[in-house]
Amino acid sequence: MDAGQGLSTSEVQSIRESLAAGRKPRVVFTASAGQIAGQVGQVIDLTDPEVSDEFVVVRFGRDELPFSPADLAVAPKGVTRRVVEPKPEPDPEPPAVAAPEFVLDTPRVPAQRQEEPKVEQTERPPARRAVKAVKPKSPAGLTVTLAYADGEWTVAAQQGSKALAKPYVVKPAEALKMVALVDVPGVQEAVEQILGTERAEAEQQAEKLRAELAEIEARLAELREAR
Repeated sequence: MDAGQGLSTSEVQSIRESLAAGRKPRVVFTASAGQIAGQVGQVIDLTDPEVSDEFVVVRFGRDELPFSPADLAVAPKGVTRRVVEPKPEPDPEPPAVAAPEFVLDTPRVPAQRQEEPKVEQTERPPARRAVKAVKPKSPAGLTVTLAYADGEWTVAAQQGSKALAKPYVVKPAEALKMVALVDVPGVQEAVEQILGTERAEAEQQAEKLRAELAEIEARLAELREAR
């Protein structure tokens, strides 16, 4: 089994499709995985690769640990899980048995049978890898824009590249309140200057309309007297 190469991008995509179909593909640990190299596990989930390089979650025994694609390779078909067992220690050599004595007057005593020590074989549990702390992503920046153009004040809001509110028209008084919250020299003076110019133009237009209205009313009075 070749466990030297990690998962390629296409193999990661294939695993993602298998998980979506309800299957749990088998993988083999590569040499970069440490002492569990050559062992076989099952992929149970794929997390966000932008959050951590170790986004492939593998079930190995009773553990479910994240690994990077370099730690894994696709297991060949027909491969089952293989657990590395420690080699048993060699049996101790039996003690030397003395040769029987051929003495006529001494009865022969049979040598006592010595039991061989039992060697218990235990499975070594796989090493538990330390799980890296996942640092949460910071939210995208929020931008609120107050703009003035063509005699109208507008407000827009955007978070990152997403527009939260398209530019909409606000009253001059509301724009002045928003600017009052910004303690920047010159900003409020510029807004007040714009409002003063608009106020003067509006008063001139109102005066002109009042003069036209007075002229129309005088003409109407003349027409009424001519009846």
